[in-house]
Amino acid sequence: MPLKILLNGSKGRMGVAIANCAEDNDAMIAAACDAGDDASAVISGCEAVIDFSFHEVTPKIAVLAAEHKLPLVIGTTGHTSEERSAILSAVEGKIPVVWAGNYSVGVNTLNFLTRKAAQILGEKYEPELMEMHHHHKKDAPSGTAERLIEILKESYDYSDEHVTHGRQGLTGARPQKEIGVHAIRGGDIVGEHTVYFIGDGERIELTHKASDRKIFAQGAVRAAHWAVGKSPGVYNMEDVLGLVD
Repeated sequence: MPLKILLNGSKGRMGVAIANCAEDNDAMIAAACDAGDDASAVISGCEAVIDFSFHEVTPKIAVLAAEHKLPLVIGTTGHTSEERSAILSAVEGKIPVVWAGNYSVGVNTLNFLTRKAAQILGEKYEPELMEMHHHHKKDAPSGTAERLIEILKESYDYSDEHVTHGRQGLTGARPQKEIGVHAIRGGDIVGEHTVYFIGDGERIELTHKASDRKIFAQGAVRAAHWAVGKSPGVYNMEDVLGLVD
């Protein structure tokens, strides 16, 4: 039987993509909600919740999913620290949650390779990150870039103070312990992320380019299938794909 999904944010770009790919991925949109809709009125009979809405909406849908003991897949990005805390508080010990900034299989392979490259290359290869998205995207850096930043910080044992967002003016020589982050916005770019490891005499570039939103939609549905029956906890797509060491 197809997995019955409550899709929150159904009229957005990702919501439409998920609806279009559900049938081919052994799922069905049993309830579709968007701004102004009451998700609590249609959640009965659903088996999982996928949220691609707005950052301020996710805490409410997390509470609802927890009340109904349904696994939750969060694809919405741009949450404030307060919203993130509210979401975690709502689901803690109650339901499995897959929370990722990007549901592409390719991007999560990029995450894995970034971690491996940082471990192999070390601090003699300086890390930089560039991401590109369409002009409608409201947050920067992207959720995918945020995840890559976290991976680099963990790999190099850096903190937030080592992350530089763009550069301007007389910045001086680049500190050894720094992660440079750069965001480009324009046109209809679906999503592109490149991690650079720059050494003396050579550099390594790891790039993922998305050309169709269906890759994210397919991954989100895959995550929902995976989460059914899992123990309560917060997971990411690397867990779903078995890429965790």
